[in-house]
Amino acid sequence: MALQINSTAPDFAAETTAGRIRFHDWIGDSWCVLFSHPKDFTPVCTTELGTMAKLKPEFDRRGVKIIGLSVDPVDSHKKWSKDIEETQGAAPNYPMIGDSDLAVSKLYGMLPADAGTSADGRTPQDNATVRNVFVIGPDKQIKLILTYPMSTGRNFDEVLRVIDALQLTARHKVATPANWQQGGDVIILGSVSDEEARKQYPQGWKAPRPYMRIVPQPK
Repeated sequence: MALQINSTAPDFAAETTAGRIRFHDWIGDSWCVLFSHPKDFTPVCTTELGTMAKLKPEFDRRGVKIIGLSVDPVDSHKKWSKDIEETQGAAPNYPMIGDSDLAVSKLYGMLPADAGTSADGRTPQDNATVRNVFVIGPDKQIKLILTYPMSTGRNFDEVLRVIDALQLTARHKVATPANWQQGGDVIILGSVSDEEARKQYPQGWKAPRPYMRIVPQPK
């Protein structure tokens, strides 16, 4: 069954550049971003891994752990890290999962079950679908799935924006409108009655339509 938002993120054990992990135990009570790559030493992915290394303090500040995955062994990841540091100015400062047996890629639905059991002989194009971003909550449920083509670098500022929205809506019964940024107005959830909303927002709200109740972002 395909993974969807609110699916439990499958647990697994794997070797990483930081040693062997059990995924759910490694997440602990944190949020997590798992982002995947079709092959080591690919140009777009090289820029993405360096960008994430530079952005790690922003993820740390939000209580979010970062972990990468690429369809190659850990030893190859370590060699690739040197290229990433030299070309991007920062080496990965988070674990990278070695998925040379394709097990995690298949577990997360990024490769079909009949893709085989080895990365040997597979080209980046063979693994082109291993280009996902999963945001996983402390409850181990998947909160966001993004899939990018190989030719388009990922926008990790957008991932941070979505995490800000997810964490806000986890604390308050609100939703965020299109293009919302930190500090912007939000929308009271439809599941909240007007009576309940008045207790939380005694100053009231703007309502261009009865179903659209807009309030300042809760502190």
